[in-house]
Amino acid sequence: VHDQKDPLGLLDTVRSSLNQDGVFLMQDIGGSRDLEKNIDNPFAPLLFTISSMHCTPIPIGQGGPGLGAMWGVETAQEYLAAAGFAEVETHRLPHDPINAYYVAYPGSGEGLR
Repeated sequence: VHDQKDPLGLLDTVRSSLNQDGVFLMQDIGGSRDLEKNIDNPFAPLLFTISSMHCTPIPIGQGGPGLGAMWGVETAQEYLAAAGFAEVETHRLPHDPINAYYVAYPGSGEGLR
């Protein structure tokens, strides 16, 4: 999602395509948007490097926000809520130290776009 020209538009489209009782599973980088919260993450230097070389410039070149790979769990949760998901669970899996997994339920809410 963080590489998209219009990540909020993408999430809004996903939400609006689901039935009221549907579920959206999203996997994305599980870093924090706050640099100091990534100090203990051994993958953070690599993820910031990849982000600055690809994940940020690609959407900026298309007129997008350029969130980058380290857009953070906080921003991902905000975008899911802004797209109208009524409930979002965030999970970490023991075998995957890099990603966060979001289980989002559309409910009956309308997106904010």
